[in-house]
Amino acid sequence: MGAVTSQPRRALILVDIQNDFCEGGSLPVPGGADVAARVADHVAAQGRSYAAVVATADWHQDPGDHFGDPPDYVDSWPVHCVVGTDGALFHPNVTPALGHVDAIFRKGLHAAAYSGFEGSTATDGQQEGLADWLRDKGVEAVDVVGIATDHCVRATALDASANGFATRVLLDLTAGVAPETTAAALAQLRDAGVEITRQA
Repeated sequence: MGAVTSQPRRALILVDIQNDFCEGGSLPVPGGADVAARVADHVAAQGRSYAAVVATADWHQDPGDHFGDPPDYVDSWPVHCVVGTDGALFHPNVTPALGHVDAIFRKGLHAAAYSGFEGSTATDGQQEGLADWLRDKGVEAVDVVGIATDHCVRATALDASANGFATRVLLDLTAGVAPETTAAALAQLRDAGVEITRQA
């Protein structure tokens, strides 16, 4: 008999599914609200198959030139996801998934912080980063979903791969700012060894 190959312990990372990045927000991404709903459906159907489910969130207070006046929409952006505002809250369409979320990693208090791996969560009074948190749970692989494909999803997936996690982006559970930058991001991800696929 051949050896049985065990599946890696896999986590799901929900990236920045917040009000300001969906329709009606200060920096809306086309299809953001729809992605929020589809992510919630995915978590309802598949959440128990993951070793962990985590969420990331922009959590800006004074991120310097990340906020532009006027913004150039490349390196600077309209004011968004400010601590204490409704725009920083998770979108209502993804709310059903939040009961499955094991930890939230907030990022960007004083920096741009595109990647969820720049965020941290309070654990017993200690700030713990996403990479260490995942390793502590024995996670070996991750699925990345959320907003926006060409910015925070891209950065989070690249950092996941760089940290040694087998990384997939579930493309139909993401929304991108623009077709050109999304195509460039997907090419960069593939070059880094990230698998681009559809939801399982």
